[in-house]
Amino acid sequence: MSPKIELLAPGGDIDAIKAAIIAGADAVYCGLDTFNARNRAANISFDELVGIIRLAHQFECQIFLTLNIVILEREFKSLTKLLSKLVNTTLDGVIVQDIGLLYILKKHFPTLDVHASTQMTTHNIGQIPFLKKLGVSRVNLSRELNLREITAITTVGREQNVLSEVFVHGSLCVAFSGLCYSTSASVGNSGNRGRCSQACREEYETTPSGNNFPLNIKDNSAFFDLPALIDAGVHSFKVEGRIKGASYVHTVIDSFRKQIDGFIQTGELLEDGERLYKVFNRDLTNAFLRGDLNQSMFIENPRDNSKYHAIDKSNAISVVQIHDVEENLNNEKEQINASVFDKIKHLSIEKRPLSLTFSGKIGSPLTLTVVVTDYVKGQTTTEQQTIVIQSNNVLVATDKNCIDKNAIEKRFKTFNNSQNNLTDLDLDGIPEGVSIPFKDLSAIKNKLAALLNSNTAVHPEVKLPKLVRHPKPIRQDVPNAETNAKLSILICDDSDLDLATVTDADIYFKLPDAYKRGCTKYVDFFKENPRLIPWFPSVLIGKDYDVALNILEQVKPELIVTNNTGIANRAFELGIKWIAGPFLNTTNSYALLAMKEEFNCEGAFISNEINHLQMKTIARPENFKLFYSVYHPILLMTSRQCFFQQSVGCEKPRIDNGCMLSCDKSTSITNLKGVSFAIDKQKAGYPSIYNKDQFLNMEIINDLAQLYDGFMIDLTNIGAGDKQSPDKTALIKQFEQLLSAQSDDQSTQLNAQTTLNDMVSESTNTQYHKGL
Repeated sequence: MSPKIELLAPGGDIDAIKAAIIAGADAVYCGLDTFNARNRAANISFDELVGIIRLAHQFECQIFLTLNIVILEREFKSLTKLLSKLVNTTLDGVIVQDIGLLYILKKHFPTLDVHASTQMTTHNIGQIPFLKKLGVSRVNLSRELNLREITAITTVGREQNVLSEVFVHGSLCVAFSGLCYSTSASVGNSGNRGRCSQACREEYETTPSGNNFPLNIKDNSAFFDLPALIDAGVHSFKVEGRIKGASYVHTVIDSFRKQIDGFIQTGELLEDGERLYKVFNRDLTNAFLRGDLNQSMFIENPRDNSKYHAIDKSNAISVVQIHDVEENLNNEKEQINASVFDKIKHLSIEKRPLSLTFSGKIGSPLTLTVVVTDYVKGQTTTEQQTIVIQSNNVLVATDKNCIDKNAIEKRFKTFNNSQNNLTDLDLDGIPEGVSIPFKDLSAIKNKLAALLNSNTAVHPEVKLPKLVRHPKPIRQDVPNAETNAKLSILICDDSDLDLATVTDADIYFKLPDAYKRGCTKYVDFFKENPRLIPWFPSVLIGKDYDVALNILEQVKPELIVTNNTGIANRAFELGIKWIAGPFLNTTNSYALLAMKEEFNCEGAFISNEINHLQMKTIARPENFKLFYSVYHPILLMTSRQCFFQQSVGCEKPRIDNGCMLSCDKSTSITNLKGVSFAIDKQKAGYPSIYNKDQFLNMEIINDLAQLYDGFMIDLTNIGAGDKQSPDKTALIKQFEQLLSAQSDDQSTQLNAQTTLNDMVSESTNTQYHKGL
């Protein structure tokens, strides 16, 4: 058993961060008002961040900053300015989702410690070396994993010198993080941009199974699973809750601190966890961690459940009894609030006072005496430190090029910044008619800057080099190769193999999410059908990753498409050409450069979440192909949990090993606005929810044909529910006409567009216009 366990707390605002620090957190993660995945939290300013870092370090607590969203091309300039400031603080780490940002950090900011966000959907052992190669030092694992799966990943993590984090308390998303597009597609609020509208917490029309909140899942808590997580090799126990207040954070962190410390000292769990029910909760479950996905994980109340827990625990029945329980609980909550705010009210994140006094005489060095005042553990008590810096050369008498006190004042006033409050700048000690080499003033300033920056040299601001926009790789197989994009189709069923006889389009074959252990069916399948290009899904956990890896290694196809970074890394190691799939959420040029330079990626699908203007700014790397899906079902969310238990009901009380492989149900749910969503479960696939409309974007063929090498149409029928799908051969022919006419034949193109609109009666391309 290792006692080196980190308790990682959420900090949505200054008070919550202070509460976490005094409750005993080893580290706190927080966000600025930009570039973070909790836009609804209060968040903090840069100056406040600097003060928080100083306060936290006095309590031996680390601070991690969340930059955990996908980044748009136009944002890298301002983001780089922010990183240039962060690198000159004592920040302990940044939490990242975007592959392009990982590239920038590794290349230009190597001193910043980098953590992979849970938004990167890390769930198999192959993803660890992928992230390690991009400079990641620790990974927040997907919340859906069980202890056996976590243990396997942490074992590889130790081999790669990559630490692991696991969420041990707080809200659970019913969908895989990073793969939820529910509010992005419906109202333009992307979870990948920190603007999730929480469709899973919404009320829906009563389902056949009698539920009004069929997607609402209980909160996570591993309070009694700490020994198992320690044995599994987990380094950091992470608490969710950046939208929660100070009293919530203090109560949860203090409870976990006592539980962890008690277990390390005695080998036993000493806390009963009752305090966790005194603050906001939706009831608690550890079912993901146990690998027991059952109906009890859902709850009909998406709001605070603390009142109902107290009533149940007290066995209150009468109105009077219930009223007394509620009153007592409210009094307890008020006491918790008062106690917490009493503990944090004296903690200060004010800038440290700084006094600079210059002095000297002819024949002696110029001397700078610095007095730095620090608050002792954030309290009103202060301690002072005096620093003396001298010039290398002495002051000389002269009537020319005398020291310009105004220039010195202007130069040293920059120390009135986010870290320091320059209370005094005294130049009276410099005699008149003296001079000193200009470089000495620069040296004094640089030395002072380093001393105030924890004896670290100040890094200059990084300016990103201008991106080179390379032309399309030339195609030799068709006329007008410089403009025409090639059609590709996605299938997932053997019965669609005959489509190869009606088109010369590239044919991707979508592999399942799940397999029987040791399955070799697809090895023979791809060897017998060499024209098919394997398409690997986003989520491949445990044995399913092992089987998918075996397919890759045994078939060794010339080219694959993968939405899973573990498969991408292994393809790179095997020298197999690979294309980044659309669910890798690629939104910027630097992500393309990362995949090209680090993993020899052949090309990438650009995310369907961004609009045409955002696409135009992306710069293609040399000999790199760009793809885009123009026709597909709109995936809203994918889950490891069953959606049918709460919608139409299921005779099985929990998901067993056969459910993934054999279940192929479909149904729908309707929200209170009357909008329906299809629930679809394919055999060997994860339960998923889809928009009622198909994505159909023909505009992009006219707008951005010069940008893309290929346009894909999805013919898998997944997500169609009980709707009749258009004839696939007819769809292919119309899209082929559309693409062949993209250069000059407007009448043919118009006819194809009209026919496709008739064939796909319920469609949208809103995301193409709205974007992120």
